Amino acid sequence: MLAGALRPMARSTALRPMARSFARRPMALSIALRLAALSIGLASTAAGSAQALSFSPCWLHGHPLVARCASVTRPLDPGQPQGRQVEIHFAVVPALARQKAPDPVVFLVGGPGQSAIDLAGTLAGRFSRLGQRRDLVFVDQRGSGRSAPLKCADDSDAAAWQPLIDEAQRLARLRGCRQALQALPWGDLRQFSTAIASADLDAVRVALGVDRINLIGFSYGSRAALDYQRQFPAQVRRTVLDGVVPPWMALSRSASADNQAALDKVFDECERSPTCRARHPDLRQQWHSLLASLPRRVTVVQPLSGLAQTLDLSRSTVLGLVRAPLYAPALAAALPPAIEAAAHGRLEPLLGLASGLGGGGLASGMHFSLQCSEDAAETSPAGPADGTDFGDSFARLYAAVCADWPRAAIPAAFYTLPAAQTPVLLLSGGADPVTPPAHARAAAQALGAKARELVVAQAGHGLLALGCLREAAVDFIQAESDAAALATPLDCASQVPAARVFAAPAAVAKP
Repeated sequence: MLAGALRPMARSTALRPMARSFARRPMALSIALRLAALSIGLASTAAGSAQALSFSPCWLHGHPLVARCASVTRPLDPGQPQGRQVEIHFAVVPALARQKAPDPVVFLVGGPGQSAIDLAGTLAGRFSRLGQRRDLVFVDQRGSGRSAPLKCADDSDAAAWQPLIDEAQRLARLRGCRQALQALPWGDLRQFSTAIASADLDAVRVALGVDRINLIGFSYGSRAALDYQRQFPAQVRRTVLDGVVPPWMALSRSASADNQAALDKVFDECERSPTCRARHPDLRQQWHSLLASLPRRVTVVQPLSGLAQTLDLSRSTVLGLVRAPLYAPALAAALPPAIEAAAHGRLEPLLGLASGLGGGGLASGMHFSLQCSEDAAETSPAGPADGTDFGDSFARLYAAVCADWPRAAIPAAFYTLPAAQTPVLLLSGGADPVTPPAHARAAAQALGAKARELVVAQAGHGLLALGCLREAAVDFIQAESDAAALATPLDCASQVPAARVFAAPAAVAKP
């Protein structure tokens, strides 16, 4: 959900223009032109203020078949419908079946700030069975991707090669980014919120000429899906939420305790493992000794660039490096030797783990526009108490950034979840450091009888990356009736193995 906090999936490169591929794909070109011709005037079947869509054939990174790309025009400020306009871009992977189902699947991705179009090729491949009978739709929410993007200079892939920066440097860069974003034609940062984005999404639905849609929301995308369902319940057929972020969840306040619980699981697993316990008998003490030694001057070698950097290593930097691998149990399993190495002055193993999920792809301006407006609102309930090690580091960072960040007006109804009218599947991992099961449980209780919750105790952030659960989610959407959807077998979750604690060979186990 947060830049440097929630990382639902690895970054992907952008859409590739069709012009570069036509010469090599004559058959694909023929198919693309037919699809484009069929799409002209598609919106004429939609009700209300449907816009005539002009689709262009396009290629999505990692997807072998032609897609269709288009946009709808929306007012930047919903209160001024005739004022400045922005384009909301989206891509459609057409269903393969000739007689397709009338309800497409819309993917809502995380961050907030990820581009759904950038991830479309990967997601279309993973959910290819859904794509047999249903169009797959990927909407770049306003502020992300190609839809009035709010990107900072540090958001580029090249930023992953830059030296580590401390909190003061980060705050200074974000101030400069905010000022640059406010100079853009769409730079009124008060017009970027989940509630406004829901209305944008419904405009896409109307333009596509469909009555109902299925929603799959990843991490922050689950909040977007819940809000769309709140505002447009009659337009939703099925909803799948992976890593649940209910509207009342203020991440800057809940992150500390949630991070601590996930880190404690790593320590507990090491103590239960004879091999890990023998290799790292004082792991907790080494961790606390490392924190107590900060700040201190260190020299580290960047794992991506191979360049050495000398810096004042702060507590917040170390906490961020440890937090990143907690998202994926396979990476978290290697934290014991990495923490021991860091306690002995070698930070490179920890840096390597922290970069394991990738780091680019988030639009920081969109991220903070939403977080500062929605999570800092007075109507948002208080979160749990801070964790012992992580303290108030997140709260302090967001308080500093949000002090000067323009805020959208958030309706009080945004923080409510009406009872679901159609089935909702909520997925969460017991080892997730950012959207653990407690958040899904509270959302499921509010949603009522049409909600079904599944917890995989040994999983981290992002259950739909697991093949068997992804297939179960597809069955949930494909089910003909609500009763059949809610009865979808989910027993494969019990077969998901726990990641084994990594133990380096004895010859290199000690720094």
